[in-house]
Amino acid sequence: MTETLLGIEGLTKAYPGVVANENVSFSIKPGEVHALLGENGAGKSTLVKTIYGLVKPDAGRMTLMGAPFEPAEPRAARIAGVAMVFQHFSLFDALSVAENIALGMEDPPKPRDLARRIREVSETYGLPLDPARVVGDLSAGERQRVEIIRCLLQDPRLLIMDEPTSVLTPQEVAILFDTLRQLSAEGTAILYISHKLEEIRTLCDAATILRLGKVVGSCVPKETSAREMAEMMVGGSLHVPERHPAPPGETVLRLSGLSAPSPRAFGTALKDINLDVHRGEVLGVGGVAGNGQDELLGALSGEILVRPGMIEMEGRDIGRVRPNARRRLGVLAAPEERMGHAAAPDMSLTENAVLSAAVRKAMLARGFVRWGQARTYAKEVIAGFDVRTPGPENAARSLSGGNLQKFVIGREILQDPEVFVVNQPTWGVDASAAAAIRQAILDLASKDAAVIVISQDLDELMEISDRFAALNEGRLSAPRPAAGLTVDEIGLMLGGAHDMDVAHLDHAEAGA
Repeated sequence: MTETLLGIEGLTKAYPGVVANENVSFSIKPGEVHALLGENGAGKSTLVKTIYGLVKPDAGRMTLMGAPFEPAEPRAARIAGVAMVFQHFSLFDALSVAENIALGMEDPPKPRDLARRIREVSETYGLPLDPARVVGDLSAGERQRVEIIRCLLQDPRLLIMDEPTSVLTPQEVAILFDTLRQLSAEGTAILYISHKLEEIRTLCDAATILRLGKVVGSCVPKETSAREMAEMMVGGSLHVPERHPAPPGETVLRLSGLSAPSPRAFGTALKDINLDVHRGEVLGVGGVAGNGQDELLGALSGEILVRPGMIEMEGRDIGRVRPNARRRLGVLAAPEERMGHAAAPDMSLTENAVLSAAVRKAMLARGFVRWGQARTYAKEVIAGFDVRTPGPENAARSLSGGNLQKFVIGREILQDPEVFVVNQPTWGVDASAAAAIRQAILDLASKDAAVIVISQDLDELMEISDRFAALNEGRLSAPRPAAGLTVDEIGLMLGGAHDMDVAHLDHAEAGA
């Protein structure tokens, strides 16, 4: 593998107020799994969008197999042999697998022939997929298979993958890695973006590190520790979250037989959830995507109203209390979908601060917005959570995903909630920012807030949680102390095992 498949020389792209890529140069060989690393806002997204024809560079050049490569649109990139699996799936829930794949093809074959090709490719690469299934019924891992199969049907020379494991179980990650290794062995190059550095070390042959839009180094991941790569990304030492455990306080939130249908056509109903959450504790809720995480946050935030008696805060029934009234009581939430749900894309950061913090930060006076107060608070969030943006008047959509996530989390935490519920707090966030967010969550709990962290990142939950529970098909397991939980026990809980099953495992291990 000595020749160059993709060559990038002096690539530069600037936007008003920020240089996203500055004189970026690196190359990828055929069959190479090449990691692209960097903090949020380092320029990774702009770079891969340039390669895929979504962004036109201001300067520099690219070559593909030695020939000039200047895709004016994604269609041109695909024709040249470049495919991309985005972090956010672009699928229609109501359509079948085959129908979704056909929509992404320039000249789709007849339905029967396409179904046969999907089966052949999915079996060849160990990604079993039924072309007739409706996408809305698929798990997150199966949805990703649809995106990957759609790319593989193009016979790509280069496959770009953006945070491909963020919604996958450990077992699904292992299947994906087997597929990527097979593609690599066949000569397909893979440009791999992820903040999960141990995965980078396991999978990738080479890595290029970006910082503030510039290439600041490269390494062989298998010969470099995760900490060393993280410190190359941030240009300094990496903070490790610290927690000073204290006995939990009184119960502040109580769920009693919480049941609710999902407002979404392909959502998951909540079923008889019972839970006490105490002041000063972090309760971790794990689960594979699509098992009721969004619905649980919606019920706790007030977006989904439930029958009386199901949700109490300090003895007060709040099941029929709407979101703004819950915020006055101190119940705040940060949903998983940051763009569109947690933040309005075309509104400025100042306006987005008003949407969430107006009640608790006194931004309203006689029906009018106190814009000076709102701007000051937005600046406070930007400074306190190191949000990389020219200023509070920039639109939410102008931020990188990780920087918008920092703004959304900071906007809620700095309101000093009594109860804070957050879904996927560090999704798509770099190692340094993830550590800072986790530390902020721990600090909030140390101030006697009750914190519920819903996450698919089990390492994250084990790092910050006092107790752990698992969601499976809308049911929540009984919480258990996080300290000392084994991988087998967590696996049983995620799979919907009853407490008796887990207790049986404990007994078996004790007798071994």
